[in-house]
Formats: sequence, structure tokens, C-alpha cells
Amino acid sequence: MAMTREDVEAFVVRWAQAWNDRSVETVLDHFHEDIVFTSPTALAVVGSATVRGKAALRAYWLAALRQIGSLRFSVDHVLWDPIRREVAIIYTLKVDGHTKSVSENLRFNESGQVVGAEVFHGVLRQA
Repeated sequence: MAMTREDVEAFVVRWAQAWNDRSVETVLDHFHEDIVFTSPTALAVVGSATVRGKAALRAYWLAALRQIGSLRFSVDHVLWDPIRREVAIIYTLKVDGHTKSVSENLRFNESGQVVGAEVFHGVLRQA
């Protein structure tokens, strides 16, 4: 399956809306069972920066969401590499009155499922 830039941009809109709705299952619909996901928040929440497998990713995200009140993802821009099937989603994240810039880099397999992800957080600023 060849993903176009339009496909990726539509995916990102749905992805951000699912996060804003706190719909973990909707986000997970696009992730492969063997996902490898790395994030500094995972280290803080589950004790390991890298989470392996969809079930472990679900548990991490649900645990993280239980710790926060308000959440808002606002996509700033998207970088797409069709050769590597990798997207960098650059967004502003607002959590409980704090704002930071984030880059979430997702790698897709030939079937359009996310098989790898790495999250980079910028400086925390007051909202």
C-alpha cells in the first residue's frame, strides 16, 4: 500500500482528534501488534522508555491518561518521507495548563500500520 501525502495528512487529523477525545482504542487501530514505541513519558509512567507490543502500549497510554486532567493536541505541521514511510508530526501539547512542543515520529509498514514510533518533547512552558 503506497501512502500519499494526502493519506498521511488525513491520518494525522484523525490521530490528533482521537487523542483530543482521549480515545486510545481509535489511536491504536492504526498500530501493529508488534509496535515498538519509545517516549520519555513512558519512562516516567511505566519505568521503561520503550514499550513493546500493542497491549503494553494500551496499558501505558491508559495509565498516563489517568494521571492527567486536560489534554489538547494541536498539529503544527507534518513532515512525510514516502521512501521510509515515516511521518514526523510536529504538534503543540497542552496538558493540565502546561504547554510544550512535541515531535512524534511514526514509521509505517507496507500495510499502512504503525510499526515504530519515537516521541521527542521540547521545553515545557506555561500556557
